[in-house]
Amino acid sequence: GRQLQHDHDHERRRRRRRREGQGQGQGHRARGSAVSFTEGEKVLAYHGPLLYEAKVQKTENREDEWRYFVHYLGWNKNWDEWVASDRLLKLTEENVRKQLELKNQSGDKTVRTGGRSAQHNPKGSNVDAKADKEDTKGLVKGKKRKNQLGVEVAMIPKHEKERRSSESLLMSQFPVTLKKQLVDDWEFVTQLGKLVKLPRSPTVDGILTKYLEYRVKKDNKISDSCAEVTKGLRCYFDKALPAMLLYKKEQKQYKEEIKGDVSPSTVYGAEHLLRLFVKLPELLSSVNMEEDALNKLQQKLLDILKFLQKNQAHFFLSAYDGDSKGADGAKGK
Repeated sequence: GRQLQHDHDHERRRRRRRREGQGQGQGHRARGSAVSFTEGEKVLAYHGPLLYEAKVQKTENREDEWRYFVHYLGWNKNWDEWVASDRLLKLTEENVRKQLELKNQSGDKTVRTGGRSAQHNPKGSNVDAKADKEDTKGLVKGKKRKNQLGVEVAMIPKHEKERRSSESLLMSQFPVTLKKQLVDDWEFVTQLGKLVKLPRSPTVDGILTKYLEYRVKKDNKISDSCAEVTKGLRCYFDKALPAMLLYKKEQKQYKEEIKGDVSPSTVYGAEHLLRLFVKLPELLSSVNMEEDALNKLQQKLLDILKFLQKNQAHFFLSAYDGDSKGADGAKGK
């Protein structure tokens, strides 16, 4: 009996040691052996569908699950957050390639090869599969020769400093409630297969017109620069939507809704406009603009973001009804 008890204790200790070493307990989703990260380690972290360089600042084991407090490099501290290990990857050459791949993916063909091979990887394969679903959110510069051009741009680091500085202002002050809106949006489309029912009301066009009216009331005059920015934003939206603002599951809907010379800004609404704001720092970094003018432009863009936040309940859907398979009977609100 004593030997049995001894074996039992030994086995329990062995299990505990293994658990602590791997950061994986019964409550943890089984993923083969979970990778553990140390304080001060530079890593790649998933934020939505893309990977960003980050630094692990704190680690803790909560209920047998390791959690890591990360800071995204070049981003304001407001974005720091606790994440589970399935959001992190080691900073290896292979994972950096994966980061570029995700960033440059835009069309179905370019994605599947990368996504499928990634799915065979048992470590974090659920994350890789997820990334595969969100491929179209990868950034594309220019519509033609999407992938080749994307790769070329990604390989040139000369915009990195400008991108960081332009990113910091817009991203650091991104309203928290709108960040949550983006996560919900991602979940509805990619995880639940729900789509935004089109046409939306108000449309992007309508929202930007309402914003101008709001500014006129506030300033008692029509500001030329304000009208210029909304006009530019509308133009950016129409061009960017098919190239970089749609998830793969939304492509069919786009083809059905946008025919002839119909502008996307007269069909889509706040949900897709908000996605553009996440892309703007990248887009602005490739525009040759003085730092001062760039900052002023970003202040104006932030003002539009705050206007979206102020009218969040009115502008955004609280649940998506459309089914990406085109079937009826999708759950309502």
